[in-house]
Amino acid sequence: MRFRIEQRPQPSATMRVAAPIIATALTLIVGSILFAVLGYDPLATLSAFFLAPLNSINGLSELLLKASPLILIACGLAVGFRANVWNIGAEGQLVIGAIAACGVGLFYPDPESRLLLPLMMLAGALAGMAWAAIPAFLRTRMSTNEILVTLMLTYIATLFLSWLVHGPWRDPAGFNYPQTALLPATAMFEPFDYAYRLNGSVFITVVAVFAMWLFTDRSFLGYKMSVSGAAPLAARYAGFAESSAVWIGLLAGGAAAGIAGMAELSGPLGQLSPQISPGYGFAAIIVAFIGRLNAFGIVLGGLLMSLLFLGGESVQMTLGLSASLTRIFQGILLFLLLAADFFIFYRLRRIPEHA
Repeated sequence: MRFRIEQRPQPSATMRVAAPIIATALTLIVGSILFAVLGYDPLATLSAFFLAPLNSINGLSELLLKASPLILIACGLAVGFRANVWNIGAEGQLVIGAIAACGVGLFYPDPESRLLLPLMMLAGALAGMAWAAIPAFLRTRMSTNEILVTLMLTYIATLFLSWLVHGPWRDPAGFNYPQTALLPATAMFEPFDYAYRLNGSVFITVVAVFAMWLFTDRSFLGYKMSVSGAAPLAARYAGFAESSAVWIGLLAGGAAAGIAGMAELSGPLGQLSPQISPGYGFAAIIVAFIGRLNAFGIVLGGLLMSLLFLGGESVQMTLGLSASLTRIFQGILLFLLLAADFFIFYRLRRIPEHA
């Protein structure tokens, strides 16, 4: 018995919407099996993973706090993904944005200035864009693969951060820990309630969601980007330049990631350290696809991914499971989402033996 993979003539619009829900449900099933194999009660473990983090105001505030950078970065990445511009280096762009913002926060001549926070945001955005401009230039001028270049630049950014906090920027009063001095109060976002960490940086994400929606769904340039991704030959025939799509897609992702790095620095952290991000840049790629590259779908995807981060911390504290469980769930979810997408656009057809 033989089978052949063939493209479906008309992919189901209903299944495209349902695929993230199906992938999430299957992730829970696979997770239950995984917990049972490890010797844990699946229901109790899933409850600790997905319900326990939400049973308090602090848990809900942490959910929004962690979802904010994920949604912000995913909105920027989705602009490029719609045009088949694959920015996989948002983690490095986040790190570079945080470094630039920290440099402004620590060394600006007037630490009491009200301009400090806006200048840090601008520095974060420009640094992220500059880091993304490297693969954009190489792709448009030398036809390099932006997936590889953006990914490799992430390691360079991370090593640069490590050098800074272990060397020239290390806090001399920090007991030899690899971290900078604390930022001044004017360089920090005000928390809504000092009992929790949620702060005003979430408003940046709200603005980004609506900006992405306006760009992708209500602007001619956004339409050109979508056409470039869906039908490259048709876009080229209509005069849509591929190089423009590459630059816009990568710079949008770089700016969003850089601002997210600045928001993490000036929000819950307050200083630069090697742990500036728990992997938000990589997780945001999954968020973008869970949300179907749609602004409001990304919000739901970001909340789900944030819950995975919180759930990993919860089972680590209550059950002693490894924090790596979060990445396992992320990987399972991405794998099942890609599998669902495959069967939306393709099907297996049996080939008769005599054919």
